[in-house]
Amino acid sequence: MDGGQEIPDIPARPDEGEPGIRVGVDDWVATHEQRQEQLPGVFGRIQREIGRTPRPAFYAAFGIAAALLPVFTSNGYVLRVGFDTVLYMLLCLGLNVVVGYAGLLDLGYVAFFGFGAYVYAMLASPHFGLHWDTLFVVPIAVVATGILGFLVALPSRRLIGDYLAIVTLFFGQLFYTVFQNGSRISLLGIGHHSWDVTGGPNGIVNIDNWDLGGLKIGSVQAYYYTALVVFLISLFAIYLVDISRTGRAWKSLREDPLAAELMGIPVNRLKLVAFAVSAGIGGLAGTLFAGLNTAVFAADFYTPTLIIIYAMLILGGAGSLGGVIIGAFVVNVSLEALRTPGHATWIFFIVILATLIAKVRPWRWLFIVVGGTIGLGYLLTAIANEWFPRWTAGPPTIGGWLGTWLDQWVLHPSNPTQIGNIAFILLVFAVLGLTLLHGWKLWLAMIPTLYLACFTWINRLVVEPSITRLILIGVILIVLMNARPQGLLGAARVEIA
Repeated sequence: MDGGQEIPDIPARPDEGEPGIRVGVDDWVATHEQRQEQLPGVFGRIQREIGRTPRPAFYAAFGIAAALLPVFTSNGYVLRVGFDTVLYMLLCLGLNVVVGYAGLLDLGYVAFFGFGAYVYAMLASPHFGLHWDTLFVVPIAVVATGILGFLVALPSRRLIGDYLAIVTLFFGQLFYTVFQNGSRISLLGIGHHSWDVTGGPNGIVNIDNWDLGGLKIGSVQAYYYTALVVFLISLFAIYLVDISRTGRAWKSLREDPLAAELMGIPVNRLKLVAFAVSAGIGGLAGTLFAGLNTAVFAADFYTPTLIIIYAMLILGGAGSLGGVIIGAFVVNVSLEALRTPGHATWIFFIVILATLIAKVRPWRWLFIVVGGTIGLGYLLTAIANEWFPRWTAGPPTIGGWLGTWLDQWVLHPSNPTQIGNIAFILLVFAVLGLTLLHGWKLWLAMIPTLYLACFTWINRLVVEPSITRLILIGVILIVLMNARPQGLLGAARVEIA
C-alpha cells in the first residue's frame, strides 16, 4: 500500500521465470557447436577434429594435391580437364562473392567472364594489331570488368530478389547480342562506316598466349599451373575479406537487408562493391580462358555456361569457400565422365543406389524395392523372349560385364528411339505420381518407376550424352537439395518457413 493505493504487481522479466531462457537468443543455434562436440563414435570425433582445423590448412592441402596432378599424368586430355576445373573454381569464387556472401541473385555473371576474355583478346591479338604484354593486359581486363560490374549494379542497387535477377539477366542477354553481332558497329548508327569490334559470330582468333615478362605460357600443363596459382591467390584474398568487417557486413546483407540497414551498414555501397569484386574475378578467369584457347566466341559465354557455374556453387554450398572447390570438381569431372556411355551408366546406377540407401526406411523396404526391381526386369525379359522377341532384338548400349548384365535384365527394343521418347514422358509422370504417395504405397510404386528409369536410360538417354549429362547433373542437384539444402559444405541456417 502506498498512500492508500495498491501497487500493481510488476511482471517478472521473461528470462527470470525459468533458468536457461534468454530473450532474443535462438538457443538451438547458440548451442549448435556444443551439440557437435557431443556427437558420439568415430564420425563424431572426425567431425570435431575437422572443425578444429583452420580453414587455410584445407586450402593449402588442396593446392598441394592439385599441384601433383601433372606429376602423375602427362595426358593432355586429363590436364585440360584439370585446367577447366580450376577455371570453374575461379568462376565459382567470383559468383560466391555476390550470391553466397551478399545474397544477390546475379544472372548476368557469365557476361563478365566473357567481357574479360574479349578485353584480353582485343589487346593481345592481331585483331587490332595490338600485342601488349600480359602483365599489362590482365590488370586492365580485371579493372575494366570490375568497373563494368559497378556500372551494372549502379542502377539496380535498390533492387532485390526477382527484380535484380531480371535486370542482370537482361545484361547477360545484351552482352551476348552485342558481341555476337559486333562485326559491324557504327557510332550511334550515324554514317556508313562501321568497325569490326568483336568479330561477330567468327569471334577473335589467333590470340596471344600469356607472356609474363618473357616467360611464355604455351602448354596445357603450364596453363594448369598458372590457373592454379591464380586461383589460390584469389582464394586467399577472398578468405581475408570473408573474415574481415566487409565479409561480415556482406553476410548480414544476405540474411536481412533491412535489419542490416537499420544497424547502420551501408547496404547499397556493399552491393556495388560485391558486384565489382565478383565481376573482376570473372574477368580474370576470362583472360585465362582466352589465353589458352587462343580464340573467343560469344557462344562460349551464354546461358548454358551460367547454369553450370550456378550448379557448381549450389552443389558445393553458397557462401562456402571449400564448397567452391568441391562443387566445381564434382560437377566438371562428372560432366566429362558422362561423355562416355559406360562411365555415365556407372554414375547413373551409383546415384540411384546411394539415393535408395539414404532415403528408404526401414531397411527391409530397401531390400524389397531393390529385389523387386531386379525381379521385375528378369520377368519382363523372359516374357519378351518368349512372346515379343522384337523387345529384346536391339543392340547392347555399353560393353563390359555391366553391359552384358543389362542386356539380360533391361528390354532392348529394335526401335529404341521412338519407344525411349515415350518411356521418358511416362517416367516424368511416374516421378510426379510418386510425390503423391506415402508409406508402403510409395515403396511399391517405386519398383516399376525405377525399372522404367533404367529402361529409359539404357534405350534413350545414354545415347545422347550432350543432353543426358545435363539432365543427370540436374537430378543430382535435386537429390542433394532434398537431402542437404545448404549444399555439401554450406552452413545450415534457421529460416522462417
